[in-house]
Amino acid sequence: MSSVLDPRPLGATPLVVSPVTLGASSLGDPQRSASDPLEVAEAMLSSRFAVVDTSNNYAGGESERVLGRALDARGGLADGHSIVTKVDVGKDGRFDRDRVWRSFEESVEKLGLERFPLVHLHDPWAVTVEEALAPGGAVQGMIELREQGLAGAIGIAVGEISLEKAYVGTGIFDAVLTHNRMTIVDRSAEELIAEANERGMGVFNAAPFGGGLLAGTSTSYAYREAPADLLAWLARVRELCAEWKLSVPAAALHFSLRHPGVHSTVVGVGRPERIAELEELCATHVPDEFWPELEKLGTPPSTVED
Repeated sequence: MSSVLDPRPLGATPLVVSPVTLGASSLGDPQRSASDPLEVAEAMLSSRFAVVDTSNNYAGGESERVLGRALDARGGLADGHSIVTKVDVGKDGRFDRDRVWRSFEESVEKLGLERFPLVHLHDPWAVTVEEALAPGGAVQGMIELREQGLAGAIGIAVGEISLEKAYVGTGIFDAVLTHNRMTIVDRSAEELIAEANERGMGVFNAAPFGGGLLAGTSTSYAYREAPADLLAWLARVRELCAEWKLSVPAAALHFSLRHPGVHSTVVGVGRPERIAELEELCATHVPDEFWPELEKLGTPPSTVED
């Protein structure tokens, strides 16, 4: 097994991460990946990247089930490697203390792991922040997981910046995951990341390719079809990258990797070959002089509306 790539602490948490964390949101979803799910899971778990990011509800629960089968086949996690998961709302719409515990127990059952170095509260849209913080609310469940040593740290993972700021501002959480909001297209997570850094929190920046647009695999950004003005701006980015002999994906990934406030960048993996591609992208040299030239292209028109 290869050694872990460039290990570093995730803020003040006990979790050790690599510059890139492998995202498993499409694992087990045949509509998003045509590859053999077990083959993808094995490639993720045997890679040089330290962490695989999943969730109780990714691919209807198949993401964790596939990872669990792969873990069983290989006899567990390799040294220096971890799985981070997330608790999710119940099918009945409940997201309180008891649902947090049940979601955690479902993850334990599927993955075959008794504890996790980090568990995120995931997309708590079903409740208000006040409801989540009230006695018997979801946050109570998260704190209990941490106090009982079942979660080494707890995080908040949700799209909207205003919602993330509300949870980060409580001072309760150890980590935050933002997505689609710190890329070459959208920088709206800047203040959130700065506040998290001030609090000593770990910061994951997910979806540096905006869900496919900047990777060249789709024409959508942040789950929405890119408008004509965004596509026109991206065409200018391609021209600039060609002048510097860079690919757009390399520029998009390194935009996140070079951010001093980001500890690890989460990139989705849907096929085994993606692992080697990510290592190559990480190793690509992007000159410092490139970034001022990118800024000269002006503010891109993001599809994000928080």
